Amino acid sequence: MYQVILLLVALSASLFAQDRHPVEPFPLHQVKLLDGPFRHATELNEASLLSYDPDRLLARFRIQAGLAPKAEAYGGWEAESLAGHSLGHYLSALSLMHQTTGRDTFRRRAVYIVDELATVQEANGGGYLGAFDNGQRIFEEEIAKGEVRSQGFDLNGIWAPFYTHHKVLAGLRDAYRLLGIERALVVERNFADWIGGIVLPLSNEDMQEVMHCEFGGVQETLADLYADTREQRYLDIARRFHHEAIVDPLARGEDILPGKHGNTQIPKMIASARLYEITGQEADRAPAEFFWDRVVNHHSYVTGGHGNFEYFGAPDALTHRLSDGTTETCNVYNMLKLSRHLFLWEPRAEVADYYERALFNHILSSQHPDDGRVIYNLSLEMGGHKEYQDPEYFTCCVGSGMETHSKYGANIYYHGENELYVSQYIASELDWAERGVTVTQQTTYPEEAATELTLAMDSPRELTLYLRHPAWATAGITLTVNGEPQEAASAPGTFVGLTREWADGDVVKLEMPFSLHLEAMPDDSSRIAVFHGPLVLAADLGPEGDVGAEASDYVPVLMSESRDPAEWLEPVAGAASTFRTVGIGTPREVELRPFYRVHERNYSVYLDLFNDRQWRERQAAYEAERERKRELEAITFDEFQPGEMQPERDHHFTGEDLNQLEDFRGRKARGSERGGWLSFTMAVTPDAPMALVLEYWGGFTGSKTFDILVDGELIATENISGKADGRFIDVRYPLPEALTAGKESVTVKFAPHVGHRAGPFFYARTVKGS
Repeated sequence: MYQVILLLVALSASLFAQDRHPVEPFPLHQVKLLDGPFRHATELNEASLLSYDPDRLLARFRIQAGLAPKAEAYGGWEAESLAGHSLGHYLSALSLMHQTTGRDTFRRRAVYIVDELATVQEANGGGYLGAFDNGQRIFEEEIAKGEVRSQGFDLNGIWAPFYTHHKVLAGLRDAYRLLGIERALVVERNFADWIGGIVLPLSNEDMQEVMHCEFGGVQETLADLYADTREQRYLDIARRFHHEAIVDPLARGEDILPGKHGNTQIPKMIASARLYEITGQEADRAPAEFFWDRVVNHHSYVTGGHGNFEYFGAPDALTHRLSDGTTETCNVYNMLKLSRHLFLWEPRAEVADYYERALFNHILSSQHPDDGRVIYNLSLEMGGHKEYQDPEYFTCCVGSGMETHSKYGANIYYHGENELYVSQYIASELDWAERGVTVTQQTTYPEEAATELTLAMDSPRELTLYLRHPAWATAGITLTVNGEPQEAASAPGTFVGLTREWADGDVVKLEMPFSLHLEAMPDDSSRIAVFHGPLVLAADLGPEGDVGAEASDYVPVLMSESRDPAEWLEPVAGAASTFRTVGIGTPREVELRPFYRVHERNYSVYLDLFNDRQWRERQAAYEAERERKRELEAITFDEFQPGEMQPERDHHFTGEDLNQLEDFRGRKARGSERGGWLSFTMAVTPDAPMALVLEYWGGFTGSKTFDILVDGELIATENISGKADGRFIDVRYPLPEALTAGKESVTVKFAPHVGHRAGPFFYARTVKGS
């Protein structure tokens, strides 16, 4: 039975004729990683996985089922109402890591967790699994009866519960498929039946309301369960999670992504892709393909990541969306999953090129090379640095990192009936047992611009070997077989095929000279990133913490009439893909090296490259802004800096559920969380028109709508989400004269709308004149 399960995995778990692809993946256990950065990343993750205590991850499941926990529960997000999501990730990661390493300790842990979940499920009545407070009661007594209160990340008071259900279902699926644990399928089916009991009776209107709250990829796992069991009810349950407001316009070719939360949407597209593979319905394929194209080609940064503070902005408008909150790693994890589906349908080099870009420049960049800690948001702030996660805080990206660094061998090789595709250049060994062929790929790529593949087989065999000619390799490639040059037609961004009868010991060598090139922001040609071959280079700005108050002031500007980086970069001896600017850095020259090798340093992936005319225009804009500030200072009557002790006392700052930014772009700010409020007093003059001026950062995203009241009277309703990407802005609110007449001060209050935060604001003024 175990071998049957492994075959199902290789066929994307298909049991249907229509569930076939032009190419197929290899089971993970057939690919062995060799020495290189990906094997190192895997070994770090092995240690991380073994450091976790399964009983601590299971503790809240047992508590909610009325059972005594066997260990103290973990904290972080696992102590909140997203409790349980990490266990699902962990179970998937154990299954993947067993496939990658063959180490039985990972399987034993997975068996234990499945057995414990079965015990919990029985205690809950045979279906439900949950670690967050009151989950079963709220679903069965409220949601199932159509009492739905839903918003972005909250469903009836629970933080994205279907998101957590998805992770648990996915862990059970992977334990069954990859490890052959039959009991995992039983537990998964029971849980899915319980979910069906909740959602199948709901009206479509109620179900669409449920899906206003993030629900992860629960639809994908239900579709997979249908594929594994051939039981129609699981496809019926999966179809209930069709989010009309998102999926339908994408299927029509409408880019509705601006303002949407990134990682809420990608799993919906993975589910659409999976449904297409299972049912063959083109309506499921269309949104996934359109979404992939829009994200990759219109919403992504040079690293392959996307999003600022987790949200999409306008397409092709990224210049002012650089911050310490760019490119959530979970988003990239999911985009790579979606890319895999598209590649299986049609092995396009464009998809493999994106996969390489995101894998080398984001995923490798997001793990600390010494201790394996991972990153939530990979900062693209100009002058930023990498913030690594506490591995026991259990954010979503800690969870997805458990999986990501367990499965590097999954997407290097693909095959057809008699074709072998080499999609990624990663040191590895492929055992194509079904064809009696072994391929050993020896390379230190991306430290070298070449790879070598040695074929081993019992007897000669004809097949076509497809090698990717990367889109960045515009100088051409060189192919040899056993030292003999091959004249294969090739162009950047394609696969080149070698069809012949191969013999034991044949050696294929592919050389891809790296060259320097620029990629500019789509909305600002003067803001550029430098590549060397496939690698994004980052300007090294010194040890983390050395940058002054305004980090962007310390990022050198490049001054050159030439846009060919080969003319103003020189190699640094003894350091691969490392260069130094020559004669163009202002106020200093700077060293650039591969982003994935930059750790505990300040850096800038993007740099401004100006010619003389552009520099004069920049200086003029800078002076205009300084003059605006001088004019504002001249009419200021009172001013208040939040976040500082004495100014807050002087202005009677108070509130509930307050938050504080200590060092955002060198600034302090105050705001309030959902359900809270804040207030402060400001001096006014009783005999002249006045206005309140508040300074915000215009690039924040999310739910930030709040009322501004002065002495209890509403003067404005403000929404600062996406108000002005990449800029601090001053917003003026005229004060009605009746509010200031006869007064020397007024009280300003921020009252957030339901489900929203208020602020943050960075400065407050009262100014003369309306």
